[in-house]
Parts: sequence; structure tokens; C-alpha cells
Amino acid sequence: MEKTDELVGVAAGRLGPAVRRARIRPLGAALVLTAAATAVLLPAGTRWLDDPAVQAWRTVCLAITVQALPFLLLGTALSGAINAFVPADLFTRVLPKRAALAVPVAGAAGAILPGCECASVPVAGSLIRRGVPPAAAFAFLLSAPAINPVVLTATAVAFPGNPAMVAARLLASLGTAAVMGWLWLWFGKEEWLRPLLRHRHTGHRHGHSRRTEFRLGFQHDFLHAGGFLVLGAMAAATFNVTVPRSVLDTFSGSPWLSVLFLAGLAVLLAVCSEADAFVAASLTGFSPTARLAFLVVGPMVDLKLIALQAGTFGRAFAWRFCTATTVVAIAASVLTGGALL
Repeated sequence: MEKTDELVGVAAGRLGPAVRRARIRPLGAALVLTAAATAVLLPAGTRWLDDPAVQAWRTVCLAITVQALPFLLLGTALSGAINAFVPADLFTRVLPKRAALAVPVAGAAGAILPGCECASVPVAGSLIRRGVPPAAAFAFLLSAPAINPVVLTATAVAFPGNPAMVAARLLASLGTAAVMGWLWLWFGKEEWLRPLLRHRHTGHRHGHSRRTEFRLGFQHDFLHAGGFLVLGAMAAATFNVTVPRSVLDTFSGSPWLSVLFLAGLAVLLAVCSEADAFVAASLTGFSPTARLAFLVVGPMVDLKLIALQAGTFGRAFAWRFCTATTVVAIAASVLTGGALL
């Protein structure tokens, strides 16, 4: 049995890069086809493309994509560099030994270590396997895509002349990450995690050079997150163009309904954290606190993250953790937004 497990491990290690490339190709092909279709249709002068609603949709979609793309590119490049070149045992060496103190330190580390939420889930799983307390790893998982320098810079660009929104996003996100880490420390159970995560190990597991690891990681993260960026921009444009103003007024007119509505919208749109500020800035009919909830909830809980967490940590963990995170993030947004915005 041990021999079989060893052979399976060797095969998985050899096939890992090929499997990752195979996963990249469908999404990359979809993006290429989308770009080609856009290049063909836009100059063609098709009658339905001249409709004002379609033109408005194209304008919003392209504006969100073009504004967010440089930040997405920078964020995924830095994330790939960190994953490839930073020593695997760095966190175990710098984190406090006491888990209760390690949680806020790990959460604050997200402010200096950029990365998108797509990469934070496997990184958190890797940290747990290397001996980092799960509570600290989960605090980092939530904070890294929400408060890193790239995301905060993008937020400042999306909300010019409004530094309070940047500060509110930083405080609400960091507070949510710390609270969720402590909640796991007090109430979490190891049996909710997949068995693989209960066995600690150390060491570099990649079978290729760090430069190759950076290239593969950057390629995967950029294409994966870029696909969600395009889809999120399209969804946001569709939302802005097709949803009647009366429906928006129903939600935007109520302080509580507007917060819950945009929090739910963040879960559904699944926009990358490097891009979500531009989507939030376009939702001008909603209160600043509601848009803050969109910015805080989105990088921590959305459809793609729920799937990633279920696949990495297990379904028993994912539904409990995502539900609790949503509640804590909304509460933090309301409290922070009421105080600063």
C-alpha cells in the first residue's frame, strides 16, 4: 500500500505542470476567442451594435476591464514571484509561537504580501501543511487579497479624492480576517479539514526551477483571474444596463437592504480583488457603506472562492467558514462605514 502511494505521488508530481497547463488552455482559448469576436464585431457596423443600450454596455465593460487590467497584471506577477522565490518556511520563522498572537500578525502580513484571492487559497493550504496554525493561515487567506498594496492602490484610483474609502476597506478587511482567525482558534475543529491538511511537512516540493515555477504560477493566476475579470466586467455592465432603476431604488433607498444587496452581488459577480474597486465605483446609486460591503465581502467570499475552498479544505469547512465570514464581513463593513464614510 505504501509503495502504491509513493508511485501515485511521483506520478502526480510529474504530471502536475502538465495538468496545470491543460487547465489553463480552455480559459486562455476562451479569452482569445472573446477578443477575436470583439475585434471582428465592433468595426462591422452591425445594426444591433448601434443600439444605445449595447453601446452603454460596451463602454462600461471596456472601461472596467481596461482600468483594472494593469493592477491585475502587477498583482499576479508579484504573487507568482512570492510563491516562487520566498522561502517556504518564512512564516513559521516569523510568526509568534502563540496562535492567538499569530492571527493578527498573519492578517497584517497580507498588507505587504500582494496576491489575488485565486492564489490565497492554495497558499493557505500550503502554509498549514508546513506547520503554520490554521487560524493564522486563514487570517492570511482572507487579508492578503483584500488589503495588499496593489488592491489598496487600485481602490484609491477607483475612488479619487476619497481616502476614507481606502482606510475603511483596510480596517474592515483586516478586522474581519482577525476575527475569523480567532473564531477558528476558539471553535474550529480539525476534522472539518481534509485529512491531507492534518499532516504537517516542510520543504520545497516543486520539481522544476524557481524561474519555471514563477512562469507557470504567473501564467495560471493571470489567465485564471483575467477570465473572472472579463466575466465580472460583463456581468457588471449587464447589471448597470439591464436592471431597471426602480429595482435599484428599492434596494439603494434602504440602508440595510443596500448593504445586503451589494454583499450578495459581490458573492455572485466573483470579481478579482485587483478589479473590484472599479466595479464598486460604478455603482453610484448605492451608499458608501454598501459599496464598502461589496469591497470587503468580495475578496473573502464569492462563488469561485467557495469552490476553491471546498476543493482545498473540504466541503465541511467551506460552508461553515464562508457563511461565518460573510456575516462578520458585513458587520465589519457596517461598523467601519458608519464611523468613517
